[in-house]
Amino acid sequence: MTTIGFIYPDHAAEDDYPLAEQLLGGAAADEGDIRLAVEHIYGTDKHAVAELLDLGSETRLADGAALLKKHEPDAVVWACTSGSFVYGWDGARDQADRLAAVAGIPASSTSFAFVHAARALDVKRVAVAASYPDDIARLFVDFLKAGGVEVVAMASADIITAAEVGAMSSEAVVELAVRHDHPDADAVLVPDTAMRTLAEINAIEEALGKPVLTANQVTVWEGLRLTGRHRLVRSLGALFRHLPDGSA
Repeated sequence: MTTIGFIYPDHAAEDDYPLAEQLLGGAAADEGDIRLAVEHIYGTDKHAVAELLDLGSETRLADGAALLKKHEPDAVVWACTSGSFVYGWDGARDQADRLAAVAGIPASSTSFAFVHAARALDVKRVAVAASYPDDIARLFVDFLKAGGVEVVAMASADIITAAEVGAMSSEAVVELAVRHDHPDADAVLVPDTAMRTLAEINAIEEALGKPVLTANQVTVWEGLRLTGRHRLVRSLGALFRHLPDGSA
């Protein structure tokens, strides 16, 4: 059994993780050998710099790691995009390193997961369809650029809280991603783990004719990457239809 731990802020779209676990188990040769454990930390769910810096603080993540300890995880991912990229590239790296140190296992965050996933698919240029206010979305663009991913278009829906994002309908999620594609983009990125996206990924990709990377999707994938447990899962988009060496 491989257990991946996720520190998830507040409550919004955490039901994407049991769905992912179900889909991963259905694809496994030894069904049920991957477990996705989610524990919550709490703060304000406002998408604003000061609040996000507090949410992703060393103390709060240490609390999350302590909650996950009972699950005996093999790796841990901070399942929050804005609560990691708001620190900038170097700050987010330090955040993940400190989380790894306190948890005693490999660690990463959703922001790094987006960059690693783009590299895995050889995606060079992207469009960003963000739910955030514009100033927060631009920090994500800066983070991607620091990771070598060119952003050719960025749109922000100006949604202030994670609770509002979590209340979006599946139709609204698909529409957000499809409407903000760009012809020069190799893929469309949809940040914010507060948004339920796993059940919509294939529909979005079919409409776009290109890969889509969403926050909860890449977060789960990053946990698998950290533990070396990559899986081919047709229902989770192009990212899960390719092994790390590029074979399909």
